Amino acid sequence: QAPDLFEQTDRNGNHFRCIEAFVRRFLHRTLGWSLRRTTRAGQKIPPNADELLLQMCLRAAVAIRDLNITDVLVVNTDQNQVVYLSDGKITYHTVGEKQIQVEGKDEKRAFTLVVGVSMSGEVLPFQTIYQGYSRLSLRLAEAPFMDRATDLGFRFEVSESDTYWSTQGTMRTYVTYILAPHFDGSRPNLLVADRCLVSSSIYRVSSVDGG
Repeated sequence: QAPDLFEQTDRNGNHFRCIEAFVRRFLHRTLGWSLRRTTRAGQKIPPNADELLLQMCLRAAVAIRDLNITDVLVVNTDQNQVVYLSDGKITYHTVGEKQIQVEGKDEKRAFTLVVGVSMSGEVLPFQTIYQGYSRLSLRLAEAPFMDRATDLGFRFEVSESDTYWSTQGTMRTYVTYILAPHFDGSRPNLLVADRCLVSSSIYRVSSVDGG
């Protein structure tokens, strides 16, 4: 057993030890490892992730089959953090310099982007969520193509908090001003009572009445 190996001694009474060169060769040649600079935090994936994904797919499939939900009324939504200034981890600098300063390295300003797409392939208008307590935090009135984005149904929200994260309030406005108009506009040839299905990391899979 491996633990017992470290308790054994040779004829001179020395304990087993791996020299640094051996460890480096083993890591590189056998395991294929090397020292790398970290680029992102470890994902918090649950141990039964595959089972949860399968259950989600089965629930959605059963709902679509039993309720006869058409593809245009099946929508998946998700959130994504958008950083204003993406900083690099490596730059050119004077040889021998110990401290390398990069502008914007500690800059973490960002906003949340909520996107949705139907199973028929239609992309829904985006919702963006900014940190702040009033519309003054948006400062978007004179932004290029703002009128065009508004006409397309894009939503620009403030979180009414000290973060830019989505809240129950912003999720409600997403349903009211983006999801509901999409469902209503997709029903010219459908019954008002037709069911809809929404799934994402924000909402649990659920079917809702057409009304």
